[in-house]
Amino acid sequence: MSQPTIESILKEKRLFPPSAEFSQTAHIKHLDEYQKLYERAAADPEQFWAELAESELHWFKKWDRVLDWQPPNAQWFLGGQLNISYNCLDRHLTTWRKNKAALIWEGEPGDSRTLTYAQLHREVCQMANVIKQLGVKKGDRVGIYMPMIPEAAIAMLACARIGAPHTVVFGGFSAEALRDRLVDAEAKLVITADGGFRKDAAIPLKIQVDKALEHGVSSVDNVLVVQRTGEKTHMEPGRDHWWHDLQAGVSGHCDAEVMDSEDMLFILYTSGTTGKPKGVVHTTGGYNLYTHVTNKWAFDLQDTDVYWCTADVGWITGHSYIVYGPLSNGATTVMYEGAPRSSNPGCFWDVVEKYGVTIFYTAPTAIRAFIKMGEHHPNARDLSSLRLLGTVGEPINPEAWIWYHRVIGGERCPIVDTWWQTETGGFMITPLPGATPTKPGSATMPFPGILADVVDLDGNSVGENQGGYLVVKHPWPGMMRTVYGDPDRFRRTYWEHIAPKDGQYLYFAGDGARRDETGYYWVMGRVDDVISVSGHRLGTMEIESALVSHPSVAEAAVVGKPDELRGEAVVAFVSLEDGYQGSEDLENQLKEHVVSEIGALARPAEIRFTDDLPKTRSGKIMRRLLRSLASGEEISGDTSTLQDRSVLDKLREGA
Repeated sequence: MSQPTIESILKEKRLFPPSAEFSQTAHIKHLDEYQKLYERAAADPEQFWAELAESELHWFKKWDRVLDWQPPNAQWFLGGQLNISYNCLDRHLTTWRKNKAALIWEGEPGDSRTLTYAQLHREVCQMANVIKQLGVKKGDRVGIYMPMIPEAAIAMLACARIGAPHTVVFGGFSAEALRDRLVDAEAKLVITADGGFRKDAAIPLKIQVDKALEHGVSSVDNVLVVQRTGEKTHMEPGRDHWWHDLQAGVSGHCDAEVMDSEDMLFILYTSGTTGKPKGVVHTTGGYNLYTHVTNKWAFDLQDTDVYWCTADVGWITGHSYIVYGPLSNGATTVMYEGAPRSSNPGCFWDVVEKYGVTIFYTAPTAIRAFIKMGEHHPNARDLSSLRLLGTVGEPINPEAWIWYHRVIGGERCPIVDTWWQTETGGFMITPLPGATPTKPGSATMPFPGILADVVDLDGNSVGENQGGYLVVKHPWPGMMRTVYGDPDRFRRTYWEHIAPKDGQYLYFAGDGARRDETGYYWVMGRVDDVISVSGHRLGTMEIESALVSHPSVAEAAVVGKPDELRGEAVVAFVSLEDGYQGSEDLENQLKEHVVSEIGALARPAEIRFTDDLPKTRSGKIMRRLLRSLASGEEISGDTSTLQDRSVLDKLREGA
């Protein structure tokens, strides 16, 4: 990879300081308070994290050593003992939170359920006892393949309670993808449901588990099945068990296993462009602390909040910011089984109104979909309870940010634009909403304790507004520990792209970024989403932002294709707003619009109009597939995360 430098950058100057009213009650109230925290953490990271670990978590035994750093391997709070399920549940039972709503759940068909901390604790203990009865011991891996129902979170907490690392597989994955993950993790038990509801239809899940096991997962002894849809379900004698049958006769008390800080908590698989998915390993103590503190500060969690992250628990966002982060803080967390659909495009706003949601955290893909659906849906609901908005998953276009701020936030809610990854465990670059003035499209500044930088291939910091590689220069508690079963892949993937600087290893996130004159970070996207046109490096994000700022464009994805003269040419895939039709005239308008926004170098050589873009089931645009289409190449690599294969087929036909 050559160094990504940007010749033309977005000149986003709009600045949104936090209101005095918001800052007054925030955990971090002023920018100078953030800066002092950041400087203190940078000067002595071990002391900074040790103080937080002692004040924020319950430990059965305090650690002997804060950090052992043998690059690229880090261990945090060595000798310390705790249990994340205990921190999420038991410690709240001795306070007024015992009868506080821990989990509010809204089902797709309209059914609902609320569990207090005491009730959630009882159900977690019951499932933990059932899992033990099925032969699972500390250290055994458990596969979880569930819809978005309370039992998904209960299963995760039950596994953590007995020290059995879980691997949650998103319920939209195929049987083949499920099988690959169960085999790699050597899972002993699978927890699933007969099915779930999605967009007004019952989606079978147990049948996918059966198919996965038919193809050989020798490690799996038992399958625990939650009844959700009531669909007729095959139950293999001796292997398959209904949760409601086993729950009925089991105790609601189960002591939390004493876990070493570095004991494995879970494996979560991320798909690569080639090869098998990577099993990202997170451990107990550091992950518990990091998700707890980042959730508390970045979302300014208060005891009165009703907090809703719209992700699925099958992704890291659901792990860190639906389950472990909020519950460790004693918050009320919302889970929703459904998704916006033609029969109810305003369903998200129904949930906000029904439960008085105060914090709403979603993806730019969803925000762009909301824009396309029209303002009349949120405008028809009472969203006045909202006090804070968040965004996650990919860089957000400034114009989408402004719409989100104006229409959903009523111009009163700070927007927390978070940059992080499965591998980082929690937020890395994010505003602290009571302290940080925000800029549309920028994730602003690193979280205290995160020593980030933008560098060239030799590890040298690049100048202001120069494109480079986004790296982290010092370990942090929430970082992944390894790739399960493949430590060499861990080293190659994350630690060998950038030359060690003075013997200092740099964690390379895979993303390009620039840092502006105020120290704010602008994430450009994956480095392979940077296009070299006539020797000039162009971030796809800035071209996409220019396209989306045109009133006709709902969504855009930009890729490069080989060009004999220029090295690469810009190809844009564009989804239009309702009322617009793709035409040669509109294509020319959009090309000129990009030129006027960025410059002639960024002019797309080609614009392809499409009804939709190929996305993962978590909503990320699969630009790798678009690059292959633009270049006329065969699609290769892992496509197990593709949400709707017909989108890809239509694009092929159009090409």
